[in-house]
Amino acid sequence: MITRILSPFQYVPGISRAAAGAAVLAGALAFAPTPAQAQTLAEALIAAYSNNPTLAARRARLRATDEQMPQALSNWRPSVAITGSTGKEYNSSTLRASGFGGRSQNRTPQTLGVSVTQPLFRGGRTVAATEEAEHAVRAERARLIDTEQDILLSAATAYLNVFRDEAVLALNINNEKVLKRQLEATKDRFEVGEITRTDVHQAEARLAGATADRIRAEANLENSRATYENVVGLPAPRNLELPGDPGGLPKDRLDAIKLAATTNPNVIAAEFDRKAGQKAVREVKGELLPEVDVTASFDRAFETSSDRGISNSADIRLNLTVPIYQQGAVYSRLREAKQSLAELTRNIDQARRDAIEDATSAWENLQTARARVVSFSAQIEANVVALDGVEREAAVGSRTVLDVLDAEQELLDSRVGHTEAQRDERVAAFELAAAVGKMTAMDMKLAVDVYDPRNHYNEVRGKWVGGSSSEEGK
Repeated sequence: MITRILSPFQYVPGISRAAAGAAVLAGALAFAPTPAQAQTLAEALIAAYSNNPTLAARRARLRATDEQMPQALSNWRPSVAITGSTGKEYNSSTLRASGFGGRSQNRTPQTLGVSVTQPLFRGGRTVAATEEAEHAVRAERARLIDTEQDILLSAATAYLNVFRDEAVLALNINNEKVLKRQLEATKDRFEVGEITRTDVHQAEARLAGATADRIRAEANLENSRATYENVVGLPAPRNLELPGDPGGLPKDRLDAIKLAATTNPNVIAAEFDRKAGQKAVREVKGELLPEVDVTASFDRAFETSSDRGISNSADIRLNLTVPIYQQGAVYSRLREAKQSLAELTRNIDQARRDAIEDATSAWENLQTARARVVSFSAQIEANVVALDGVEREAAVGSRTVLDVLDAEQELLDSRVGHTEAQRDERVAAFELAAAVGKMTAMDMKLAVDVYDPRNHYNEVRGKWVGGSSSEEGK
């Protein structure tokens, strides 16, 4: 009597190949107990959006950039100063002819004054600086969006890596169990003389290789879990769910390129940098123009000429300053600003090229991964049937143990490839969303209070006094 080699991949007559393949795929992740509710990708993205320190630091940098606006607007406002002085003074005098009859004084002179300076015209520098600050803030907002996209993309990738490595580990654990049973059955057949010792060693070698693959899969999963915790800020839970594609993806490659060239945050930031550079040139030019301001002052002096003397003085003036020659420094800064503007203009072209490249690469990777998912699904279905046939043939002696082992290995490889292709498909979809500027908490419709950078900007824009804000330290 021939001992039949058993396998969980056994083909059952009466069940279609598609149904058998679906059953295999459904069973791939069924080896560990399923929790009541596995963590979804949306929950991971929410945690990353709320807790990631890199994103929080970028928000703080934006709030620091907001302060350029009140600094520029301050040149419209007056500056007020109070001055004062006090000291001791001793004077003595004598009549030179007689040597006597002189006098001496001990005074404590004190002065107190207040001065006000109001700029009226600064060569257009205040207007230019205000507009430059506005563009700088908008550029930094775009960079905040880019950082937000990077963090969410990293979180999604880390999530999918854990999902993939969990599935691969489950497949390797199952394969190791199958090969253990295979080895036991091979030994039984060897004991009754059906097969040779070579078959036993082949089964032992294949089991040892499966054990090594399982150990490597465990290490890969732990590494992915560590990356997940770094990005998301929470330990990676068990049995993650495979998410769907993000919404709002381009319909074709040309649409992806158009969106990336116009809506990518790096492109937007580069455009605002150029506008800020234009205003910087205008601001330096203003240093070559006349300046007009008004100054007013009031001073009171005590004991200046006698121990009881008090004097008051008031002054108001309209001041005009016309620069003639400033050692060439202003012209040098003007040339520097123009060259910086040329650099910023070129940066727009490079940012657009980079965005188009990212969108094109993500689009092609997405199409490739989708095709691979379909191909691996068909391969799994075919390998299930092939394995069943090889096992049946081995049972009647027309196939060797090595043939069965090879068929099982091919099925395992196709299932692992299918899992990896699923991961690649989702990652490419999220990369495409990021390339066209759609990988944000608002576009992903995450259940969070979306950070609004306008709140801090509106709070400090017209602020005259105060060294703190409501979002300090956030």
